This record gives sequence, C-alpha cells and structure tokens, in this order.
Amino acid sequence: MRYAFFPGCKIPYYVPHYGASSRRVLQELGIELVDLEFNCCGYPMSHLYYQSSLLAAARALAMAEAQGLDVLTPCKCCFGSFKRSMHALSQEPERRRQVAEELAKEGLAFPVKSQVKHLLSVLYHDLGLPALRQRVTRPYQHLKVAVLYGCHALRPSRVTGFDHPYAPTIIDQLVEVTGAQSIAWAGKLSCCGAPLLEHNPELSLAIINRRLSECREGGADVLAIACPYSQMQAERAYAVPRPAADRELVTGAVLYPQLLGLAMGLTSEDLTLSLNTPDAGYLLSFLSGA
Repeated sequence: MRYAFFPGCKIPYYVPHYGASSRRVLQELGIELVDLEFNCCGYPMSHLYYQSSLLAAARALAMAEAQGLDVLTPCKCCFGSFKRSMHALSQEPERRRQVAEELAKEGLAFPVKSQVKHLLSVLYHDLGLPALRQRVTRPYQHLKVAVLYGCHALRPSRVTGFDHPYAPTIIDQLVEVTGAQSIAWAGKLSCCGAPLLEHNPELSLAIINRRLSECREGGADVLAIACPYSQMQAERAYAVPRPAADRELVTGAVLYPQLLGLAMGLTSEDLTLSLNTPDAGYLLSFLSGA
C-alpha cells in the first residue's frame, strides 16, 4: 500500500511526535508514504477566502492524483477540511469550474478520483483489524484507555464518512487490538477546547482540564488521541501549574500510533515518547513481559 502523506501544518512544528510515530508504525506495517510538496489543506482561510480554501484542498488532491495515490493524513482537521471542500465542489459547478481553471495553469487535472483518508481509517479499513492483531507482539495488560474522538472527523457524518457521529467505535476497536481496554467515559465525544484557544484561553484550558479529569473519574490510565489539536490541548494543560484543590487529571495523553507501536514491539525511542508532555514512558509498565 502506498499513500501520499499529508502531515498538515501543525504536526511538523507543534506535535512532531505524532508525525514521527505515525511514520514509524506505518513503515513497520509495510505501508509506504510518499512525500509531495503539498500546500495547506485550506482550513485556516475557509472563513475569509472560501474559494481559495477550496482551491488549496483541490490542489493537494490533484497533486496526489498525478502520482496515482490517495492521501493519508494523521490530522483530523485536515481530513475534515478536505472532505468538506470536496463535497462543496461536487455540489457547486461554478466553483468547480474556477478551481479546475486555476489548477490547469499548473498542469493539474480536476475533478480527481484520489481520496483523502485519515490514519485511523487506513489502519481500520485498508489494513484491517485481523492484520493489526497479527503484528501485536507485546499486548498491554490491565491498561484502561479513554479515547477522544474529536470533532472534525465525525461531523458532518454524511460528508466525512468516518464513523457513526453519535456512537462511533473505530478508535475503541483499534485500541482494543493492542490488548488495552477502551472504557466508557463522559467526554468521549466532547470538544477538547482547541477552537476557543485564541479567543478565550481560560475557557479553552478549563474545557481540556475537564476532559482530562473526566478520564480519571472514568477509571482510565491514559487518554488516547489521534488529533494534533487535541494533543496540543492536553499537553498545554499538563504544562500549566495546577492548584492543589483542583480535580486530578488522568496520568497523561498518548497518540494512537504511539500506543499501537509499543504493542507491536517498537521502542519508546522509535515512537518519540519523550516528546510527550508528560513523557509517555509510563506505558511501558503495562506491556506484557514488562
């Protein structure tokens, strides 16, 4: 399997451990990633220059199409943005014509057949749970995991097609492949607070703190994430000093490819666990044979 890898803007600079662990796990699974000179997915400009945001998304997919590849992204925001842009262009002929006209100047064709897929979709649908199970050599023992689904991949479900918007199971199943238990908890489908960060940082921090305390109250040992924005939020919360009277938080937040990679026998260095805040090395004690 080969995909054009779209890391997005946030991962390389703010969450490099997400990109590094994703690449390492996919390499171990025999999935080849091709790096193209992509532009932004278009999301940041979508509320100011809508047509430009559509063009940005279409250009990236057209570049992948030229190589005969689908796009794989670990970023749920990029995934959702691509899906919404492609849906809009399928419904609006004039915007589609304008995009095709601009792309033709670069020798790129549009519309395209190439699809955008989230990292978890590739693992779940393209590779499959049975194949993943075969690669787990050190399953977790007694590890309870709370999963945070995030907003952009789930909604609007008729556009993204990621999972059921109100009763998703993909991440839970992927977690349990590793031997860990995915628990039921209050904030599973709730917002991490990232959209409010620039406008109301206090409220944004309060929201992620609530998610992290809900995890602990639900009995989780760790929060599993597959979104750069949610991971940035969690790490920001752990970096801020907390009054002793505050509710306790779950031990830490881990990115799904890090969780999977350890169960596959990869090392903490392979998966850059030390870049997490806090360091995610505590997961090693839950591995069988530890």
